[in-house]
Amino acid sequence: MAQTSGRVRDPHNSARALGGGLTLFAGWALEMSGTLSILLGVVGVTRDTIFSSPDYTYEFSLTAWGWIHIVIGIGLVAAGLGVLLGKSWGTGAGVLLAAVSLITQFMFIPFYPLWSISVMTLDILAVWALARTIAVDG
Repeated sequence: MAQTSGRVRDPHNSARALGGGLTLFAGWALEMSGTLSILLGVVGVTRDTIFSSPDYTYEFSLTAWGWIHIVIGIGLVAAGLGVLLGKSWGTGAGVLLAAVSLITQFMFIPFYPLWSISVMTLDILAVWALARTIAVDG
């Protein structure tokens, strides 16, 4: 017969070590938003004819939009890693970059609406979750 240590294992222990459920959620939302932004940017750079170019106020070339999304996406992934690893800079960088991503995705809506709205939703949820963790901690 195997002996046990008598300790009750807490399945939520790892989430608490990472700062709780909201911090974990915010980190993964930033990771997803960043990854999707990078994918959109790569498509914009390599195949800039895939998106229609409407007559639009924020007229950049689609290659420029692609590079904007790649840079912001890399920042989002880095901020998401910072949040998940509990780094002090992760929360502030995450809020800032998610807000910038939200604005750029809003400006990109005429080119690819469903993708932009999906990423905007992730950005809003990440900002909300990070703001909640700041309010609780602060």
